[in-house]
Amino acid sequence: MRKIHLYRLIVLCFFCLSAKAQRPGAVIDVRHYGFNIKLSDESDTIKGKADVSVLFLQNTPSFQLNLVKRNDSGRGMLVSAVLENGKPVGFKQDGDDVTIFTHASKNQQRTFSVIYQGIPADGLIISTNKFGHRTFFGDNWPNRAHNWLPCVDDPADKAPVDFTVTAPDHYQVIANGLKLNETELPGKMKQTRWAETARLPTKVMVIGVADFAIDHPADVNGVPVYTYVFPENSATGFKSYAVATEILPFYSSRIGPYAYKKLANVQSKTIFGGMENASAIFYYENSVSDRGIEALMAHEIAHQWFGDAVSEKNFHHLWLSEGFATYLTNYYLENKYGVDTLKKRLAADRVKIFRLERTHSRPVVDTAETDYMKLLNANSYEKGNWVLHMLRRQLGDDVFWKGIRTYFAKYNGGNANTADFRQVMEQVNGKNLEVFFKEWLNTAGHPDLAVSWKYNAANHTVNIQVDQKQSNLYVFPLEVSVDGQLHTINMADRTAIVNISAGPNPPVIKVDPDVNLLASFIVTGN
Repeated sequence: MRKIHLYRLIVLCFFCLSAKAQRPGAVIDVRHYGFNIKLSDESDTIKGKADVSVLFLQNTPSFQLNLVKRNDSGRGMLVSAVLENGKPVGFKQDGDDVTIFTHASKNQQRTFSVIYQGIPADGLIISTNKFGHRTFFGDNWPNRAHNWLPCVDDPADKAPVDFTVTAPDHYQVIANGLKLNETELPGKMKQTRWAETARLPTKVMVIGVADFAIDHPADVNGVPVYTYVFPENSATGFKSYAVATEILPFYSSRIGPYAYKKLANVQSKTIFGGMENASAIFYYENSVSDRGIEALMAHEIAHQWFGDAVSEKNFHHLWLSEGFATYLTNYYLENKYGVDTLKKRLAADRVKIFRLERTHSRPVVDTAETDYMKLLNANSYEKGNWVLHMLRRQLGDDVFWKGIRTYFAKYNGGNANTADFRQVMEQVNGKNLEVFFKEWLNTAGHPDLAVSWKYNAANHTVNIQVDQKQSNLYVFPLEVSVDGQLHTINMADRTAIVNISAGPNPPVIKVDPDVNLLASFIVTGN
């Protein structure tokens, strides 16, 4: 997202993997969602039927699904019935939850149907686009899906999803997964069915319903790539969104196979610049003519691996999504346009991080923050990106990218937190990374360095002293260039002093010339 037998054994192992991903103490693990949504041009009221298959993780007399109840303003959803095998089941709807009363035993798998309707307070944006045409766009991040979908609205509970959308027949419908069919109905209505077999968190489950112009610029490794834009923007949108056909194979070759069966890039009404909905990415309305569209698309497509296929266990580890997407964007642009582009972007990102720290001194993994929207800041994006860059430089390209590929392969379809990522990187590296992760992800701030140097003309050496001015000490390598020759000063204490050979004339000294350290510098010398 951007700101502005063997079979039985496999099944049992899948159950175990799924259960481990749940929130501690979870009563259920959702195994599948089937959402049947009816939309109208006459009203913003949606009519829904959600078939939710759940595996019970413990014996229980009841369980809950999240769904925002209709409020005094008339917005929200009202449940009229809960059914199991066509028979009524007792329920109570209150606030943000529907409690379903049913005695269940551990390891039972059962399916419940929730019948409801209402005007979404959020989550499904029913509006008009910039051309005045009516549109419907899901916009669920972080936990806004339960404004219009009965679900477990938490990234730890992932499940396959089907959408069956009934809407006026002039609309085209896009959703996660592959389109199964379209059926014309009486009264100028149409039913469209989409199915996603991969396990998704609710934050990236969506539908988009609008008058679209649709293009199919290419297939990439057997994956069809589509463009959905408003007809008035078709010429520009088809051209600008086609860069996805370059980005998708790049990530597939560097990280691992794309997890979904199609990639659609969609002009939409998201509140974000872009939203990484699995296999159906939504971009803001004016993105089609955005000069930064390639970087924006590289960011959202990177999320298909990190954020979607591999999801954080909870939002406090958001950097595993946003930091990864930010750095992978920089990596893609580095490979296409050269290392100077990477340096320029890292330098700009460093400025954003320091600007945030002046008013918001919090660690990247900010377990104290309860407003998830506030986590969409330079810590999660730019600092998370910087952490990956420094880790790449510390481990070397071969080991670092092997670690990224191993991490993706291990958690594809599941969830991970920072400790899980660290464990993988330690395994491929063979070294303990506790200090690195603690100081860069669990500690607020950054190294603030005073670097002074003095040239000795008598013996042609330069004396360099580096002082850490911030309160908590960091352990890191500092690169210094002396007349173009790169030297590394390994900082572990408050002060480090080194003598380096130089030429017959006062040298040219550059600190962190290749932009490899997240630090601020004051450099003095003679």
